[in-house]
Amino acid sequence: MSAVMSSSRFGTPDQIEVLVHLEPLVREQIELHKGGRKLWFPNDLVCADEQASEETEAELLRTRDAARGIPDTVRVALALNLLTEEGLPHFHRLIAVYLGNESPWSTWNNLWTAEEDRHGCAMRDYIREVRIFDMGALERRQFQYIDAGFEPEWENDPYRLLAYTSLQEKATQVSHSNTGRICGQYEPRGQRVLAHISADESRHYAFYRAAFDGILKIDTNRALNSLLKVATGFAMPGHAITGFDDMSEVLRRANIFGTRQYQKILEELLEFWNIAKLTGLNDLGRQCQEKLMKLPARLARLADYADAKTVKRGFAFDFIYARGIEI
Repeated sequence: MSAVMSSSRFGTPDQIEVLVHLEPLVREQIELHKGGRKLWFPNDLVCADEQASEETEAELLRTRDAARGIPDTVRVALALNLLTEEGLPHFHRLIAVYLGNESPWSTWNNLWTAEEDRHGCAMRDYIREVRIFDMGALERRQFQYIDAGFEPEWENDPYRLLAYTSLQEKATQVSHSNTGRICGQYEPRGQRVLAHISADESRHYAFYRAAFDGILKIDTNRALNSLLKVATGFAMPGHAITGFDDMSEVLRRANIFGTRQYQKILEELLEFWNIAKLTGLNDLGRQCQEKLMKLPARLARLADYADAKTVKRGFAFDFIYARGIEI
């Protein structure tokens, strides 16, 4: 019996059998992932060496000076992206609980965690260096987020974890990329940091997308049901963060991340997984397929409605000293 069969806590016996069957795919995807990456470290992006050159020190001062021009809307995005990355302990635990601790799945979890851990470090190094926040206020939110725990309503279904991570990794990549692009108009180092993180998220997305594709091929009807439940109730990680709704609304209004971006992500995945053309489904599978294919149009309507109803609104956050933001 595979280690995942004996150590996995969640999933029905049939689902655990599917996870065992997919172990060769997981090994293959791990090797593809390693072959396609260029490993980097936070110090490559924001140097903190004792013996740094004078030019490096001077460049950091120039970076700090330029970063003062970053608008507060973009600072909110940087703060939310950082807080989201620092929720890593929640996700390492969830993957370990849902997929087990002694299998290729755990090998991936450890590799993924090691890579993801650099993201919060790199963003925090940059943010501390450029000094664009009340760091104490930001750190209190980070502490509260970890202390609050994170227990998504996945009903012990490992398929939902892999559907969620497929959506979430791409969503995080989009948020980092869009934030970095705007940040780069004022200060290029921030864009460089976020570009490295975004590229990692894209590779992680490829792994989870391939893993869920494997599940779809073996246990199609149940996988469709799991995907539907996740896709219709998707929320970005970090919704337990104090002020998350207001921060997310700033990102939506700034066109960094919101329903419209999520719609495009879902459309991309539905096409990749060939959901519309799946055949041989039972009644539940066909119902889920139909609802999934209608979901992008529903999201588009919701985005249109939100845009039509949007009027200028004020926001204030302690981590930017409660300065008023009108957007």
